[in-house]
Amino acid sequence: MTHQISPDGIHTISECGSGTLRRKPTVAGGRRVLRHLMFQGALFAAHHDSSPKSFADRLFKAGKQHKAIITAVTRKLVTVANALSKSRQKWAATPT
Repeated sequence: MTHQISPDGIHTISECGSGTLRRKPTVAGGRRVLRHLMFQGALFAAHHDSSPKSFADRLFKAGKQHKAIITAVTRKLVTVANALSKSRQKWAATPT
């Protein structure tokens, strides 16, 4: 039996609803502890692993905010983890 992680709780919430009030995007929903662990893994991967690092650099050059970049890297890592789990493979890290 394989267990998959749902990326539903990992997204930024930036809309206030009524219009004029603008605030920084926040991340909410899902399981808080799991989300914090995934964000820590994404921070490490965005700085030290070549594939997520190039993805994060590309988003940074496009002008994205730091929180949006880490959220995108987290969602990408969830997708990769689910694909590896489904195919029963191990992560093959590429050194930088």
